[in-house]
This record gives sequence, structure tokens and C-alpha cells, in this order.
Amino acid sequence: MNQIPEVIRTIPLEYYLFFSTALFAIGVIGVLTRRNAIVIFMCVELMLNAVNVLLTSLSAYRADASAQAFVFFIMAVAAAEVCVGLAIIVMTYRNIRSTDVQLLNYLKW
Repeated sequence: MNQIPEVIRTIPLEYYLFFSTALFAIGVIGVLTRRNAIVIFMCVELMLNAVNVLLTSLSAYRADASAQAFVFFIMAVAAAEVCVGLAIIVMTYRNIRSTDVQLLNYLKW
């Protein structure tokens, strides 16, 4: 009963691979070039979502649900990361009135 769903059969697997690679590359470029902490945070989330797209497409292509369990755990870790990361960003904004990561050197003792 391991049949590939109709949607996956109509779209080649390479398209999913290229799409997730492009999303991950955009996330990496955003992390390396931006200075705003919120934008960097969103780029990290974009990279996690690129991995989720890749795992989901490979799981559906192979008709195996084990990779989708990893997607669930990645989403749980991402939700925890959002809570902690936004709390850190809010506290740094309260202290230095900016979300620029270059200004975080002022917080050193």
C-alpha cells in the first residue's frame, strides 16, 4: 500500500529540492548580511522551514512517515526558540533601544 500521492507524482522531486535549497540559501544570506536581530531571527526560521519542506517532500516521495516525525520535532524546537529569542530581543531593546546586533558589544562588562 506504499503509493505515492498524486500531487507528489505530478511535481518532480527535484523541484522540491531546488525550492528548499533556494529557501535555505536566502536564509543563510540573510543571517550573514543583516544586522537587525529580528531579521536574523526570521532568516533562521526560514532555514528551519526549508529543512521542513525538504523532509516533508522526501517523506511523501518515499511514502514513509518517519521524516514527518522529525518535522514535528523541528517545529517544536522552533517554537521554543521563538519564545526565548524574542524575549532576548525585547530585553536588549529595552537596554540599548536598538535591535542592531553590532551594538550588543555595549552590554559587555
